[in-house]
Amino acid sequence: MPEIASTLRVLPPSPWTARPGARTAWRCEPAPVEVRAFHATLPDYAPTPLTELPALAAELEVGRVFVKDESARLGLPAFKALGASWAVHRILAERAAGARPGPVTLVTATDGNHGRAVARVARLLGQRAHVFVPRGVHPRAVSAITAERAKVTEVPGPYDEAVRLAAEAAREADAVLVQDTAWPGYERIPGWIVEGYSTLCAEIDEQLAAAGAVAGPGLVAVPVGVGSLAQAVVTHYRSRPRAQAPALLAVEPQAAACVLESLTRDAPVSITTGETSMAGLNCGTPSSIAWPHLRNGLDAAVAVSDADAARAAARLAGLGVSSGPCGAAGLAGSRAALIGPGSGPRRTALGIGPSSVVVLLSTEGADANPHPAHATAG
Repeated sequence: MPEIASTLRVLPPSPWTARPGARTAWRCEPAPVEVRAFHATLPDYAPTPLTELPALAAELEVGRVFVKDESARLGLPAFKALGASWAVHRILAERAAGARPGPVTLVTATDGNHGRAVARVARLLGQRAHVFVPRGVHPRAVSAITAERAKVTEVPGPYDEAVRLAAEAAREADAVLVQDTAWPGYERIPGWIVEGYSTLCAEIDEQLAAAGAVAGPGLVAVPVGVGSLAQAVVTHYRSRPRAQAPALLAVEPQAAACVLESLTRDAPVSITTGETSMAGLNCGTPSSIAWPHLRNGLDAAVAVSDADAARAAARLAGLGVSSGPCGAAGLAGSRAALIGPGSGPRRTALGIGPSSVVVLLSTEGADANPHPAHATAG
């Protein structure tokens, strides 16, 4: 839409970094194929929609735009249940093989969606859950976790502090930490969570092929917190032949751009985060197992404002896609990269032209992360 584009172009460029050669210089092993088969056995499993939005293609000056709509994944309003279900499945299978019967307490920290997913899986499987919630998470999101019969501990500090307290609580007998970020010494379970997200990418392959986009995407924009979903996306697309490698764009809040800062410094760093409506992305430290994939496999990273995310969420809502500010970050970041200030060099860095196919990962629905209406039009 011309009015939107002109409004964006009078703003300063969004923080950005590009990594030349990511599409051609690095490859990794694919995710296990049995993950998708496991998810297909779950009662509520169905592929989430991949919705084509021609209006966004015109706005972003590309050939086609598809939005992967995660607003109703396994009965929850976000993609996180994919990782939580696979990880808990692996944890309980391992405990059964080790002759450790009886219920277990699944402990985690969350900005909202992951904790609710762990709590839901625990309830369905007859296990207990204890969820640590940092400041800034909307009370309705906290209530949704409590409704899953989980014990909730609200933490007055940021996400990283909630993770630390959850790790301490998980040292109790018959407790297991199910955290979707990793650090040295705690990497196996976060790795299972990342594997769980691979189902989302496998669905996209099938859905693009069904829509006639058999060559796959030219760009995938993924919202990033600690980087676990981005790790899954990098794993999926960087384990393929080079001819099929799309550009991968990480999108973060300006108040919590730990991955962009780490890429800029070429080393993982922790940052002090601020307040943001993108609560699920308000993370200050990249996951240790994600970092090598992000460093080597991402083409670029961009940070967007809360207002950018709110406008993007309103735009998606107007086009029939329910998306919270975290989910809409992919559109906000794509706008900044493809039509915002300095977009010419950015499009070149991403290899994007007028016939390119763009996939936006809308990781949550509007109900997942209640937020004030910063904008009423996209």
